[in-house]
Amino acid sequence: MVATSELRRAGVLAVETVAVALAYYAAGRLGLVRQLVVEGAVFTPIWPPSGVAVACLLVLGLRSTLGIALGSLLVIMSITALRPMAIFNVLGNTAAPVCAYLMLRKVGFRNDLARLRDGLALVFLAALTATLLSATVGVGVLVLFDRLAASAFWPVWLAWWVGDAMGVLLVTPVLLLLYGARRRPPLSRWPEATGLVLITVAVVPLAAYSSLSLLFLVYPLLIWAALRFQLVGSILCALAASVVATVAATDASGPFEGLTRVEVMIKLQAFNGTMALTALLLSAVITEQRNTRRSVERACQELVEVLEHLTAGEPPTRPPKKPTPPDP
Repeated sequence: MVATSELRRAGVLAVETVAVALAYYAAGRLGLVRQLVVEGAVFTPIWPPSGVAVACLLVLGLRSTLGIALGSLLVIMSITALRPMAIFNVLGNTAAPVCAYLMLRKVGFRNDLARLRDGLALVFLAALTATLLSATVGVGVLVLFDRLAASAFWPVWLAWWVGDAMGVLLVTPVLLLLYGARRRPPLSRWPEATGLVLITVAVVPLAAYSSLSLLFLVYPLLIWAALRFQLVGSILCALAASVVATVAATDASGPFEGLTRVEVMIKLQAFNGTMALTALLLSAVITEQRNTRRSVERACQELVEVLEHLTAGEPPTRPPKKPTPPDP
């Protein structure tokens, strides 16, 4: 019986490892579809595998570390020959999400992102702090092995870091929400949700491809989505806008036309970062306020019921708690 149980656990672990590796690899290939060149180095404005790795760790725990390492190795092997420097890249790409996971668990992070503190932790610990490790290791290895000039370290490092951070900010919340989804929204919300989707589909391409620099038109949609659909609506809206803006930036179209590659990178990542921050923090504040209001309403309703029973001379439906005896 013990041997069978151990064999079953080993089988489950193997399946989870393969699934995580394939998810990381698929996200990496998707991220490589759109690229920018900074100081001769190719990078992706959004690196989805960093978000996939953090989400897998938050859901499965540290046992997904091997799958992340294997997925990172597969991505590297798909774009270049396997060299000794690849080992350092794998270590950096694995250590960064593990550090993010450990820091998030240290501060009591909850996967439902229903509190403002959870949104702040995901932004400042997982996205902006932990990804410093992968960017520093990745670019440092390029300089160490003479694949990149030392003078180009900081521009490439900034591009690498921001790409990893955007992956965590935009991809991790979506995956956590999909994993935690338990029920469909009520039918009464579908017309409004459909309207939001249609308007987003119309406005976002216009904002991203117009030469008038209309990217600010996305923010009213984010606010609408956060107010009415909380994190689900706001982060999906932000992800859609970010993807369209990234395509426009790599095509040098709309507000990105005529800019240098460094200027394109700065403008695009500033837009993506402010969108993700707005979506996460605004929806977290709204969700927290609604949860507080529901708690207060329930407490008031229970108090009204107790007062009604006391007025009618009846005992309350729930007996009061026994007083705690004093300490001797």
